[in-house]
Amino acid sequence: MTPLHLKTLAQHIQALAQHDYTSVRLTEYYLNRIEQLDGHINSFISITPEHALNAAQASDTRRQNGTTLGPLDGIPIAHKDIFCTQGVKTSCGSKMLDNFISPYNAHIVEQCQQAGLIMLGKTNMDEFAMGSSSESSYYGPVKNPWSTAHVAGGSSGGAAAALAAHFAPLATGTDTGGSIRQPAAFCGLTGLKPTYGRVSRFGVIAYASSLDQAGPMGHSAEDCAYLLNVMAGHDARDSTSIDRPVDDYVSALTTALPAPATGKPLEGLRIGLPKQYFQQGLDPDIKAHLDSALAVLERQGAVLVEVDLAMSNAAISAYYLIAPAEASANLSRYDGVRYGYRCANPTDLTDLYQRSRGEGFGPEVKRRILIGTYALSAGYYDAYYLKAQKVRRLIAEDFKAAFGHCDVIAGPTAPTAAFAMGAKQDPIAMYLGDIYTVAVNLAGLPALSMPCGFDTSYAGETDGPRLPVGLQLIGNYWQEAQLLALAHHFQGLTDWHTQFSPIAAQTLGA
Repeated sequence: MTPLHLKTLAQHIQALAQHDYTSVRLTEYYLNRIEQLDGHINSFISITPEHALNAAQASDTRRQNGTTLGPLDGIPIAHKDIFCTQGVKTSCGSKMLDNFISPYNAHIVEQCQQAGLIMLGKTNMDEFAMGSSSESSYYGPVKNPWSTAHVAGGSSGGAAAALAAHFAPLATGTDTGGSIRQPAAFCGLTGLKPTYGRVSRFGVIAYASSLDQAGPMGHSAEDCAYLLNVMAGHDARDSTSIDRPVDDYVSALTTALPAPATGKPLEGLRIGLPKQYFQQGLDPDIKAHLDSALAVLERQGAVLVEVDLAMSNAAISAYYLIAPAEASANLSRYDGVRYGYRCANPTDLTDLYQRSRGEGFGPEVKRRILIGTYALSAGYYDAYYLKAQKVRRLIAEDFKAAFGHCDVIAGPTAPTAAFAMGAKQDPIAMYLGDIYTVAVNLAGLPALSMPCGFDTSYAGETDGPRLPVGLQLIGNYWQEAQLLALAHHFQGLTDWHTQFSPIAAQTLGA
């Protein structure tokens, strides 16, 4: 008999609807699993058992009373600790907010509550979402359930690790430069970064406001489609939220792709391969898995065409000027006066500011604030920040031209599989790991990562741990349904997304 934690989201939905087990039982099971096993992973910052069990009991009561329920009513979920949750600590992985209890809910948290989802707790993350490995958290690094000697990715590493360890069937994340897609790739999951403006940023603690976008994480494209149905939509409280009709992403899994009258299922679908994504810098083993995955789609009738993203080589440089510049403005609110960490016994206002920020922020956050402040300073604004914004426009134009030749763009999510803990002490080396993801955020496009194999020879190791490999799919604006449908089709032909980590294999009491 399949243990509860290894059942798929669809199986949980069906079982709850048929009264095979209750939401309370399911919630208790996951809470017990977190309590027993998360010490090995450190995927959660806060666990909320009382809140979860009360919500689960309310769901069971609704079901017993015959109330019409949405498909996710009674399903547990983990929220990244960047989403404000009323009455629950929202730390953003930082000492600065270690004592912050949010007085309100983020829009996404509200939407999930209205859908009947059960919050198990808040997941660990890089401090203020600044990082690519979830090693910069004030609460300690997140470990990868596939190999605890390796990172889980970042900044949504806690959400990815919680899913890969099967501590929850669903999780929310945010993606500023790849922070959903890269940890999804490192942990063998499916993660979607929607079009900028598709999901409200209200109540999401800001890193870089023009780049941040929340999205769903799950084991499959189907899981992400269910959660995106809940998350997506207009919110008047967010000025960047777009008032545009929302697709039924679950129904679109089987309808969003071309339906040729004759021939193969993907006949006529053009998949663009950026020549810049398959050059030097991409691990040969990663490329081999990508080639195999693309061959699967090609056998289904898809046509592979080369596209040119000439400005992609400038994406890292532009991103690491624009994002820190916005961060330096957004994080100026943490001054030790209104809320958050305050230093002890300040001598004057300047001392209060300096020591509160010096003691409350970690090294990576300080580094990005300094870079951003420098880029925005008099004499350097035009030379750095303004030029980076011009490059950003050229990157968007590159994608626009590429989509004139293809329907979807495919490539690697990351240049390597998950790297070892502490392996990237050089910040520049860490930043270069985002080379295939940041351009998507600069252009505001939707993109998805899904598992397409395992690497067992990272960094010259032979017969090393099985580390997942991610295939990235990039869509044109508002084409989330198409991306999810293509990923769903691929996952119907492969089993990479159904395999589970060594931690996931451990049952309760083990």
